[in-house]
Amino acid sequence: MNKIFAFLFLSGSLCFGQSQEIEQPVRTLFTAMKNADAELLKSVFSETAVLQTITKDGVKNEDINDFIASVSKMQKNDLDERIIIEAIHTDGNLASVFTPYSFYFKGKFSHCGANSFQLVKQQSGEWKIQYLIDTRRKDNCKEIK
Repeated sequence: MNKIFAFLFLSGSLCFGQSQEIEQPVRTLFTAMKNADAELLKSVFSETAVLQTITKDGVKNEDINDFIASVSKMQKNDLDERIIIEAIHTDGNLASVFTPYSFYFKGKFSHCGANSFQLVKQQSGEWKIQYLIDTRRKDNCKEIK
């Protein structure tokens, strides 16, 4: 019985630790946005990352460098995206993270939606965001405090 408990405890600890490693670039992304920190923001993306938004007209591609440049022009605390990590799924060096969010601009609620992240574990062992797609809406929002 003690061996079963020890195995379950160890397995849970390993999964929790891996989840934290996977969450880190996602959480760092929003810290970087809030601090208008271009270097920190750039550090969370892989070199070939893709950034997209679902709009009423379809899927819009965004250039990562343009996104980073626009964030760097903001003042600290202008951009505040509050997330809840609802799900993390992994298979080897691939991870998927789903995060509903509320977005605040200069302290005022702007919109809400969901982010879907695909992360890839690099040869260095570090997780990087490879793909990010989000939705944006102003209705039916539950603000995240």
